[in-house]
Amino acid sequence: MKRGLILLLIAAMMITLSACNLAESSAGSREKGYVGIAMPTKSSARWVADGNNMVQLFQSKGYKTDLQYAEDVVENQISQIENMITKQVDVIVVAAIDGNTLTDVIGKAHAQGIQVISYDRLIMNTPYLSYYATFDNFKVGVLQASYIEKRLGLDKGKGPFNIELFGGSPDDNNAYFFFNGAMSVLQPYIDSGKLVVRSKQTTMAQIATLRWDGSLAQSRMDNLLSAYYGSDKLDAVLSPYDGISIGIISSLKGVGYGSADKPLPIITGQDAELASIKSIVAGEQTQTIFKDTRKLAEKTVGMVDSILQGKKAEVNDTKTYNNNVMVVPAYLLDPVSVDKENVKEQIIGSNYYTEQEVYGNNAPAK
Repeated sequence: MKRGLILLLIAAMMITLSACNLAESSAGSREKGYVGIAMPTKSSARWVADGNNMVQLFQSKGYKTDLQYAEDVVENQISQIENMITKQVDVIVVAAIDGNTLTDVIGKAHAQGIQVISYDRLIMNTPYLSYYATFDNFKVGVLQASYIEKRLGLDKGKGPFNIELFGGSPDDNNAYFFFNGAMSVLQPYIDSGKLVVRSKQTTMAQIATLRWDGSLAQSRMDNLLSAYYGSDKLDAVLSPYDGISIGIISSLKGVGYGSADKPLPIITGQDAELASIKSIVAGEQTQTIFKDTRKLAEKTVGMVDSILQGKKAEVNDTKTYNNNVMVVPAYLLDPVSVDKENVKEQIIGSNYYTEQEVYGNNAPAK
């Protein structure tokens, strides 16, 4: 009986020690920091990748995380951020659905001593942002338009060519940077007549695509083709995002583009989503902008690390991003133009996607 009693006492002590260790581990994780991550939607592959990348990096550094997706419903995102405030997170990273709608909830976070980092999309009309992590959004538009310029030979005096323009979501501040960057290259050719926009739709108000919705882009392209391109050939489409590009391609193929006697126009894109990378290697979408979100996640985690250690985070831009209340200190990463010629080097070579994911069983010979 004595031996049994001793064994019971030892077991009880082990359980107590285990519980203490678990509590210490949990407390240690909490002391390191608790980070809320508010993402816009799971409908875009890039946001899923962004969220997963950040969670992995934060957790590898000992941070606790709360990752939420609002499925492009503004009210959901506000509610999710309020819930993070209730949970007493230390920092919130927000990729806004609508950058104009979060002023009040960001104010609530500030009142509770919670710092906020604007992620990829700038949050407007609040003085309570610590930092902004993004890519050089003006350069994204420049790269898209420069690709059209070179492929059409506009820089060598060729033309005229027909082009139509598509913009991003009007509630996303980045959409205007993409558009302005692209038009800094294209507008002189439009003014000279080397590029012809038959629809005459050339302002963001006319070409915007709410919520970056590919089906809306497809519907608009259907209307443009019907109204302006009965017998005229479309030579290029400025598309700001891969999901929009896929919708545009569906519309074009619906009226016979993509055949030997009616090739698809040059079509740009952005985000290097897998569907568009496959489309590029198949000869449909022409180009995309590769923004390595692994690097953006790494930079954002570094910002949070600095904040929670009471240090200033590294930034490389303190002039560009004015949210109507403050100029937000930002770190801008470089985007990369990708087409069929450099897919292997930029996408597969960086392990963003595997060769199997991109080519399936049709991988080119090495």
